[in-house]
Amino acid sequence: SVLLVMMLSQPRVFLAMARDGLLPPSFFGAVHERFRTPWKSTILTGIFVAVLGATLDVVILSDLVNIGTLFAFTIVCAAVLIMRQTNPRAERPFRVPFYPAVPILGILMCLLLMFSLPVENWWRLIIWMAIGLVLYFTYGYSHSELRKRQETGAGAAIPARQ
Repeated sequence: SVLLVMMLSQPRVFLAMARDGLLPPSFFGAVHERFRTPWKSTILTGIFVAVLGATLDVVILSDLVNIGTLFAFTIVCAAVLIMRQTNPRAERPFRVPFYPAVPILGILMCLLLMFSLPVENWWRLIIWMAIGLVLYFTYGYSHSELRKRQETGAGAAIPARQ
């Protein structure tokens, strides 16, 4: 079930990243004419998930998906805290209840669950993050549309709430 959800969400994450220039838009930004879905990255994600599902032990695969998801949730909770401090007037389409307790508790709970996973899983996360950072700094940073807008001053700020 986790792999199925990943197969549905990952191509859309790739699409959003391609729209910002973090991934090659000619491949990851390709949207199917009829179905309006990111078809190339959906196929790539399906192949990747099929290979991992066929070759890895299900316990290793589930631990890897768990630590990755928990790490992502931790980053989102931290981002809520950081954005509230660095850009307090930004327009927010939704509110976090009981701020700052919810993001702090979210970080603590995710870390607690992450630390309950085997140590080898942490090494896999570190290696996976290193690969991601290499890709970002070799391609994504120089192609980022957001970075380019911020450097020129055009549209760098998030609109203030009225």
